[in-house]
Amino acid sequence: MEKDTDIGGRERRFPATRHSMVEGARSPDPEQRRLAFERVVQAYWKPVYVYLRLRWGASAEDAKDLTQGFFARALEKRFFDPYDPARARFRTFLRTCLDGYAANEQAAERRLKRGGGVAVLSFDFATAERDLPALSLSTGEDADAVFHREWVRAVCAEAVENLRRRCRESGRERALAVFERCDLSDLADADRPSYAALAAEFGIPLTEVTNLLASARRLFRATMLETLRVRTASDEEFADEVLWLRGRSSA
Repeated sequence: MEKDTDIGGRERRFPATRHSMVEGARSPDPEQRRLAFERVVQAYWKPVYVYLRLRWGASAEDAKDLTQGFFARALEKRFFDPYDPARARFRTFLRTCLDGYAANEQAAERRLKRGGGVAVLSFDFATAERDLPALSLSTGEDADAVFHREWVRAVCAEAVENLRRRCRESGRERALAVFERCDLSDLADADRPSYAALAAEFGIPLTEVTNLLASARRLFRATMLETLRVRTASDEEFADEVLWLRGRSSA
């Protein structure tokens, strides 16, 4: 079991192995496979869409069709069954499958619509399009880098939404509000409010600001790890992804 420390230096442990959506998507049981596959679609559709727009130069309409078609074909043809976690991260494997699909579609000059038994999911393509102006394709950036960048954004966005839900369900709205104001704002680091400013803004003691932020940050970290865990197929891949994310955040 991998070990780590929390913000106070106390030893913590990574979440125990669960039956991840990656494993479930390869299950021999059709219903379990369908449910797990829907989770894969929900987790990866936005990185897939943005990648098609940026790396493949697809129009918005073509990217919508290709995104729906890719997941439909993946379920129908069981693209993910050959995945071997010892050889690559799942996100890299999925991106390789996507490249093959996009190349075939481009060569055939056709597009698949939704089908293949995939449940109708509500894809917020409008939000994905709204995010595009803030994204850019760096000169020399390879395909892995583009897809992985969007994968990180999707993991973080899901973790934030999970954090908000958990805080509201547990009556920790104030901790959430302070955390959002301090850590989730779009302000540059130099412009973020000080703890003293937060205390004045929320009308609470400075010590309470410190305690609320520490609590919210611990919960967010745990939520982030849980979100990441279900996207990976093994303890080894999970540990590798944690290290990769830490390297990105310290870069």
